[in-house]
Amino acid sequence: MSSHRKVPPTWDKVGKHAIFPEAKHDEIARFNFLANLNMHLSSNVMPGIKETYEQDALPAFKAEHGREPESRHEVREMMKNAPYYQWWSALRRSTMEMRQQAGRSLVLRQIDRLNAVAAEYNEGADSLKLNPQATIPDYVSVVDTHCMPGSYHTSVVEDDVSAGANYDSGLFVTTVGQLGSMTDGGGRAISDWLQAEHPDFTPKRILDIGCTIGHNIVPIAQAFPDAEVIAVDVSAPVLRYGHARAKALGVNNITFMQVNAEDLSQFADGSFDLITTSMFLHELSAQSMPKILSEISRLQAPGGLSMHLEQPQYAGRPVFEQFVRDWDTWHNNEPFWGTMHDVDLVAMIDGTGLPASLQFNTAVTAKVDESIFPKTETGNKSEDFGRAAAWNVFGAWKPKASEQESVA
Repeated sequence: MSSHRKVPPTWDKVGKHAIFPEAKHDEIARFNFLANLNMHLSSNVMPGIKETYEQDALPAFKAEHGREPESRHEVREMMKNAPYYQWWSALRRSTMEMRQQAGRSLVLRQIDRLNAVAAEYNEGADSLKLNPQATIPDYVSVVDTHCMPGSYHTSVVEDDVSAGANYDSGLFVTTVGQLGSMTDGGGRAISDWLQAEHPDFTPKRILDIGCTIGHNIVPIAQAFPDAEVIAVDVSAPVLRYGHARAKALGVNNITFMQVNAEDLSQFADGSFDLITTSMFLHELSAQSMPKILSEISRLQAPGGLSMHLEQPQYAGRPVFEQFVRDWDTWHNNEPFWGTMHDVDLVAMIDGTGLPASLQFNTAVTAKVDESIFPKTETGNKSEDFGRAAAWNVFGAWKPKASEQESVA
């Protein structure tokens, strides 16, 4: 069984739909190579980083300073010149760059077909609302997020969907199947948690902020088929792709809108029962995050719920773990990652009018697809070997009108 832990599922396990890019033999082989390299780096190489830290860097630091390091920044200064860490870090960065280039090559080869298929789903649809006057915030436009050329917002041609198609085809490689065949594990984790913990909660109006191609809002929309769902993002290419993707999957209760979430004034106060974000807050600048959280509080209906799926905050974790988790800040074009994971989220959300007493923080795990990790011979447990992705979900209930005075 141990040998299986080092073998990721093959790229052909990716869930297909009408707008998904078609791959040839060599393109599939390239994705499979990258998935295996990612698994090798995380399973076999990464443990040596801690050995390097404990056996070499930490004793040298203590000898020089007479104390243990007090922050991840001190650990990074210790480790950045360690050859083993440099080797692992360079390879990890290269896998991300290669994933983006592999996906980009795959998509650009068939861009005309993909754009045409998307146009068939999108043409004349009231459920796709793009805004040609929308401006891309500086904190979005200054970097190619996740090393994606042009990030999510750049159009190569008119009515382009290539950024969305690249993201859809390559994400499975980086996550090595942890998010399921449709890479929708975040949304499935949210909907599963709601069903298990709050089975009587039936939101009629749902807002998803930073939806990209709708990976995570689609399973939520499927879980609440009678709800009106609004999914917003600032980037047109991923919205075009996401809308077409949802339609191709038979999901028709989502409206995709191009909106900067710092200003959602087109929506009335208290007009959404459920507001979600999935791995979105860490993309925001320190100035934009409080604005967006305030908008969420304003839009949340009395008795409604806001939920944010993210990696855990750094506070209370060992400085070495913080250092490892902070790799994305410095090497994966995620400049706001570390800042966001330092924030006192309870205090920030409390400051928007959602009191700490009604906030929650819990762990959730992606639902493992049996098509990727088949059940064991006993039939009792999916054979995921711990590879299902795990996150923190935090958020708050908004007091009902009858409760607001007592909570305040």
